[in-house]
Amino acid sequence: MISDATSAALEDLQAWVGRSETTTDVVTPQLAQRLSATIEATRDGTFERGSELPQMWYSVLFPRVVPRSQLGRDGHPALGDFLPPVPLPKRMFAGKRIQFVAPIRIGDELERISTIASIAPKQGSSGPLVFVTVRHTIRNAAGTVVVEEQDVVYRSSALGKDSASAKAAAAPAFEAQHRSDPIVADSVMIFRYSALCFNGHRIHYDLPYATQVEGYPALVVNGGLSALCAVEHLHQAWGGTRLSQVTTRNTAPLFEGDPFRVESRGGQDPDEILFRVVTEAGKTTLQGSARRAHQ
Repeated sequence: MISDATSAALEDLQAWVGRSETTTDVVTPQLAQRLSATIEATRDGTFERGSELPQMWYSVLFPRVVPRSQLGRDGHPALGDFLPPVPLPKRMFAGKRIQFVAPIRIGDELERISTIASIAPKQGSSGPLVFVTVRHTIRNAAGTVVVEEQDVVYRSSALGKDSASAKAAAAPAFEAQHRSDPIVADSVMIFRYSALCFNGHRIHYDLPYATQVEGYPALVVNGGLSALCAVEHLHQAWGGTRLSQVTTRNTAPLFEGDPFRVESRGGQDPDEILFRVVTEAGKTTLQGSARRAHQ
């Protein structure tokens, strides 16, 4: 049950809708090399200036950089700076919708305009939830290259060990046309990816915090990392095709050491690809769709 004080605070959050900030970053060969090593990419070629950055790799750019004194207990930047001060203590990445407009090239100087698009309180089975959607428009010297909407969910309490490790409800049968080899995100892979993103969220590297405070059974794999693995699979399995759109939804936590694979199949029309990330135990942790770009 939401208290009167919390309800009033949630109403006040609507004043944050429309707020924006602008940040910049540079796509360096070193960043591409480090990300390639982290995910053990199988792409050919070297990362020279002027070459195209693989789609989705831009996701490690534009980290939020704040002094350590301005971090919350969970390792995230404290709320109320750009993101609104949602009066709920737990924060997780829920999904994203991406439109690829033009290629990003190594050496590009990029600008990102981030705008709070919506704030939506909801009532979940475990208590109140708040979904915050942030729209990012990324530009290089020639114009817009990517438009992305990210959904962040805030909840009132930790998942708890029982609910965090519970098996997800049986998903509809997925008749995959392609399957990746098994992937295991160990603590080093999770740490390296978090470091590239400058992501201080303690559930990704602090095992006592993840298990004893947030109630998870193990370290949590970054939602962005599993989405990146999914898009890498699409590139390999579907003949290196360029994508015009990608949508992902995180449906359950993925944990350190849990073997998983990416599965994909064609959708309702020739340009659509459906995919999912599924553990060896049969738990779907991410669902998504993509559209192939017309060359």
